[in-house]
Amino acid sequence: MSETKNRIMVSLGLVLAIGIAAWLEHFSVHAVRWLCIFVGLVMIGEFVRQLWLAPRGIMFSIRNLVLFGLFLGLLGLDFASLVVLGGRPMLLLFVFFVICAADICAWLFGRIIGGDKMWERISEHKTWAGQIFGVLGGTATAILYGFLTMGVFAPQLLWIGISVSLLSQYGDLTASFVKRRLGIKDFSHLLGAHGGMIDRFDGWVYVLPIIWLILA
Repeated sequence: MSETKNRIMVSLGLVLAIGIAAWLEHFSVHAVRWLCIFVGLVMIGEFVRQLWLAPRGIMFSIRNLVLFGLFLGLLGLDFASLVVLGGRPMLLLFVFFVICAADICAWLFGRIIGGDKMWERISEHKTWAGQIFGVLGGTATAILYGFLTMGVFAPQLLWIGISVSLLSQYGDLTASFVKRRLGIKDFSHLLGAHGGMIDRFDGWVYVLPIIWLILA
């Protein structure tokens, strides 16, 4: 199976899993929360495994130890956020759609337009054009969500869309930086061409704790 087909199949599988979990919520089955717990635990497990497999020369660097400790703490905070926000399935669904739209638009227009790289030493494929269109795509999705659920234009969704889209892209860059320090391409091969759970959900790492903080 080609990489493109693999990515499509995995994406459809993730959407199906989320759709089933959301459908089960109507029958008082807290499937979204359990799915969130599963994803959070797998993300932490993937990173711990990579730390265990990393060459000792990488692990004995003080700079790397600080970076890896901070990233592990961030994943722990994400897990706690997922446990709490798992009880708000519609909110998580909204965030999921915005991040997915930002990710797809950044990837698509980054490839079409090209141009200057953002931080080539961290991620060689990300461009400023991709970031701009990623923010536009995520923001448009947030506004569309407001029209579909409330039937009106909600100005606050404009700022939420911009914030979530930007934070998701910087979460992606942070994960890429950690992978560079570890000397790996993906955190695991659990999802085939998509890599692991962290590779697929790295856009959440800053978004979830901030949403949790705002709600608290």
